[in-house]
Amino acid sequence: MNQPFQDRIVCEEELRELLGFPSPLVMKKTIDYLDSHCVDFIHRSPMIFISTSDNLGNCDVSPRGDEAGFIHIIDNKHLVIPERPGNRRLDSILNILSNPHIGIIFVIPQLEETLRINGTACVIKDPHLLESMKANGKVPSLGIGVSVEECYMHCAKAFKRSKLWDPESWQDKIGLPNPARIIAAHTGTKEDEVSKSLRESYEKRLY
Repeated sequence: MNQPFQDRIVCEEELRELLGFPSPLVMKKTIDYLDSHCVDFIHRSPMIFISTSDNLGNCDVSPRGDEAGFIHIIDNKHLVIPERPGNRRLDSILNILSNPHIGIIFVIPQLEETLRINGTACVIKDPHLLESMKANGKVPSLGIGVSVEECYMHCAKAFKRSKLWDPESWQDKIGLPNPARIIAAHTGTKEDEVSKSLRESYEKRLY
């Protein structure tokens, strides 16, 4: 089998020789709790991305989004992410059951810096906590409880390079990939059936 990746870096010494070391500011910016700035950032974030892996190291990154403030903060070391209805693959949840480590990126529209939190997670069904995250009249069945271990701001370079928040850089919507067509091709299903299923899911099963 052809192996396209030949010239590899295999140790930190080689990596550091090429890219160097972080600045003193970068080394100092990590805290192990949620201060008032982090709490404010989380309350203003309507979109997060959570990274998990199973006990074999198989990784997954998944978005979670709702109205800003949907994350429930218990105290300066603990928060809860409500588990809204999805596709029932439960990749993140199953990963957490076998490996509790989690990484989270919090995004605020138009702000190019992001907040990153690393820690350990568990799956909860505490009715008292879940009731506090009711949305559209629906209480989530589960939540992801997170114990904060690392918390820090991530620089804006990726967002600046991608111009993500600059509408003038956005591609014409008419020419964007068609999700229903892609799913149909991957599953051998008719495109109109996929479109109908997606539309019903978005209209009737958001909460």
